[in-house]
Amino acid sequence: MISTDICIVGAGPVGATLACLLAGQGREVALIDRAPLPPMEHPDFDGRAYAIAAGSRRVLDQAGVWDTLPFPAGPIHAIRVSDGRLGRPASPLFLHFDAEEAGSGPFGWMVEARSLRMALNARLHALPGVRLFAPAEAAVERGADGAVVRIAGGPAIACRLVVAAEGRGSALRRQAGIPVTHLPYGQTGMVGAMAHEHPHQGGALEHFLPAGPFAQLPMAPTEGASNLSAFVWTERTAMAERIMALDDADFGRELSRRMNGHLGAVRPLGRRWSYPLSAMIVHRYTDTRLALIGDAAHGIHPIAGQGLNLGFRDVAGLASLLAGAEDPGSPELLRRYQAARRPDNLLMLAATDALDRLFSNDRRLVRLARDVGIAAVHRLPPLKRLFMRQAMGALTG
Repeated sequence: MISTDICIVGAGPVGATLACLLAGQGREVALIDRAPLPPMEHPDFDGRAYAIAAGSRRVLDQAGVWDTLPFPAGPIHAIRVSDGRLGRPASPLFLHFDAEEAGSGPFGWMVEARSLRMALNARLHALPGVRLFAPAEAAVERGADGAVVRIAGGPAIACRLVVAAEGRGSALRRQAGIPVTHLPYGQTGMVGAMAHEHPHQGGALEHFLPAGPFAQLPMAPTEGASNLSAFVWTERTAMAERIMALDDADFGRELSRRMNGHLGAVRPLGRRWSYPLSAMIVHRYTDTRLALIGDAAHGIHPIAGQGLNLGFRDVAGLASLLAGAEDPGSPELLRRYQAARRPDNLLMLAATDALDRLFSNDRRLVRLARDVGIAAVHRLPPLKRLFMRQAMGALTG
């Protein structure tokens, strides 16, 4: 049997970043994933990207990952929020955020999924404090004094804390008997990338339509596209299934209808992806010698692009508590972790749920009220600055 401080199960962006951060602080960490890591890199452009808030960039900086991204990140300098109906011009009442008004640099960055994965893999292999087991199946036994993680066909690992970072279907969460409440939306999210005629100038668009929001997010150029953006497109599930079945030409025409002439002619680039949308409330984030982070702990609507950023906030919060802790899995430390993270995540879930229900509504009086609200925020600098600070994902505490 080998010993380590902490075992992290799940080597996605959240789990891998936590491993890098803790190992950089001098902790001994085991990182376990069912899948091999190199195929996660997807060396060819596949259309997937992450919106990394300013606070999340600081976490990636501290983990030693940000400066090793092999492909450039696209800064988000401005965000325009508008409301409308398909086939009609957007409402003349809109909200515009400019990062220069906030005075703290870009709101965030668009990072290709392959770029983050390649940087994480390189960092994990460079850190002597990380023991990596991937692909590997693990069985976890937890007790008051510690935990044992048994790798199928490999060693048993004694540790004092297990971190569940396996995503929404977390087996460790189920094993711990932690209740979960799901809030289905009857919507499907479609994501990918599109080339467009005109430069985006670092501007993002969030356009609300009755079926759900459509977002254009500025990316750095890539092979085959000097003007490139990601899209995050929400539709009712039945319509989304029909749209996903279209060929590239027809899919591009549907993209153009939602873009409403913004950035000129567009065409899809790379693969497109889709997934059902729901919110998820996890009733507690801890159990004996166990902490949940990322999508294992919470799930929200993508309307604000904050899902991964909440996971990075979990990483920052847990790593801060673990720094210098004599017993990384003590009940008191786990209690403090839940107290620090659950309210923030529940607040974001409530906000995104309310936004989706407010804007996925075509009633005339509701449309008028929200358009007036958008315009009011645009004209009230203190309230506007508050929204901008939230958009930048500032980490507190």
